[in-house]
Amino acid sequence: MIQIGDVTVDLSDPVVLLGLGLVVVLLLLLVSSARAASRAARAVEPLAQQMRGVAVRVQHLGEGQERLAGGLHHVSEAQASSQSAMIQLMEQRLAEVQDRMAQNLHGSARRTAHSLGELHERLAVIDKAQANITKLSGDVLSLQDILSNKQTRGAFGEIQLQDIVSKALPSDSYTLQATLSNGRRADCLIHLPNPPGPIVVDAKFPLEGYEAMRRADTSEALTRAAQQFRLSVRKHIRDISDRYVIEGETADGALMFLPSEAVYAELHANFPEVVREGFAARVWIVSPTTCMATLNTMRAILKDARMRAQAGAIRKELHALYADVDRLGARVANLDRHFGQAAKDIEDIKISADKAGKRARRLDNFDFEEMSEGAERDVALLRADQRVD
Repeated sequence: MIQIGDVTVDLSDPVVLLGLGLVVVLLLLLVSSARAASRAARAVEPLAQQMRGVAVRVQHLGEGQERLAGGLHHVSEAQASSQSAMIQLMEQRLAEVQDRMAQNLHGSARRTAHSLGELHERLAVIDKAQANITKLSGDVLSLQDILSNKQTRGAFGEIQLQDIVSKALPSDSYTLQATLSNGRRADCLIHLPNPPGPIVVDAKFPLEGYEAMRRADTSEALTRAAQQFRLSVRKHIRDISDRYVIEGETADGALMFLPSEAVYAELHANFPEVVREGFAARVWIVSPTTCMATLNTMRAILKDARMRAQAGAIRKELHALYADVDRLGARVANLDRHFGQAAKDIEDIKISADKAGKRARRLDNFDFEEMSEGAERDVALLRADQRVD
């Protein structure tokens, strides 16, 4: 029997025994459970530590995630700001590029338009030059046609001679196509005074021989052409000497006008004997240049002759001028005397005016009611002045 407080337990009772057995089992179970829990606790402790570490890591990971989220937010904001600034910068740069491109395009368009305008002007000039070249080609062909014919070539030389003479001499000092006493007609007759007298200028153009020399490709052809040219020039010299040098009517010489400087240069360079023959026949060969110089010399001769011819008239005019000057001096002297007399008359007029003023002042001071002795004296003075005047 076991007394527990007010309760008495009978150990022999099966129920008690069963209860005790259950209690013991429970105690055993509790002990085993405690042991198992202890072992489980000891077994779980590393896992718990790992779990705590994992929790810490998870916490750190959460904090890192939060920081990462904040960083990403800042990064996104910075990226958005950078993108906005970059977009604005790109828009500004794009606007500047567009403005520059517009300016460049405008400048290029203006320069292109200017260049096109200049090109158009140059093309117009080229077209005009081309037209002039075409016209010149036609003129050259026409000139070749003219020079290929002897008659038209002679007319060409006469026209050129007429142009030179008309520019160098007065119109009354020469005659074109003048007919001489022998019936020959000269291209130009210049009326020079005696001596030397009127001189003839005749145009000749020995072109065939000259062109043959230019075309000659062998020495034999050149020799034949030179002989032809020499004979042609000699014939012209003889014709001019025989036809246009007339004693008592013209000068003792004449001029042969060559309308080509090239022919003239060829003649003087390679045919000096022909030039000397011309001098011997008193036929002087001139080109357009030397003809102008010769005509200017003749113009000076004509001017001197006209001055001598008019010397008497000039002396007569000088005598008349001297007489006019003498009369002018006499008339100036008379006018000077008139001015002197007029000055004397003006002086007398001034004296009379002064006297009249004095009389007027005396009359203004005269008292008709009470004549004093002074007044009578003034009247007497007035009468005396009247007698003096």
